[in-house]
Amino acid sequence: MTVQPLPALACACASLRRAARAVTQGYEAELRSAGLRATQFTLLQALERTGTSAQGALGELLALDPTTLSRTLRPLERAGWIRTDRGSDGREVRWTLTAAGRRRLGRAIPAWERAQARLRARLRPELWALLVEDLAAVAAAARSPGPGRRSGSRSTARARRRG
Repeated sequence: MTVQPLPALACACASLRRAARAVTQGYEAELRSAGLRATQFTLLQALERTGTSAQGALGELLALDPTTLSRTLRPLERAGWIRTDRGSDGREVRWTLTAAGRRRLGRAIPAWERAQARLRARLRPELWALLVEDLAAVAAAARSPGPGRRSGSRSTARARRRG
């Protein structure tokens, strides 16, 4: 079943944010039965995929700033679904999915699959295939420094201005 598209917005950011909100609502409706929010599921899934991951690398993978990432990781840690270790130099924070986290993720997979199937059924098959690839390319392009754009996080830029 293909649905009629919404009117196009002239701004890429507005269009992506509208799509992200709409997609998130559908996934959250399904994941609610598993006791997870879409952001929590995404982090558990990312840690399952990457294994133990440095917090910075996890933030880069998901395009999350350090504050938002920390705010999202802490409840997962309190629930016992992930655990933290320090890197070899003592400053790096590394996250690992626990056995309880793997079980929680496993219980949530059927809900996630229902959300995926529902969205996929509403899109033309060729659009679904392009969606995953193109969004990864859009995220990479948006994160790449270009002319007149600084690389690094806002906190890094603030530290540079202060220093």
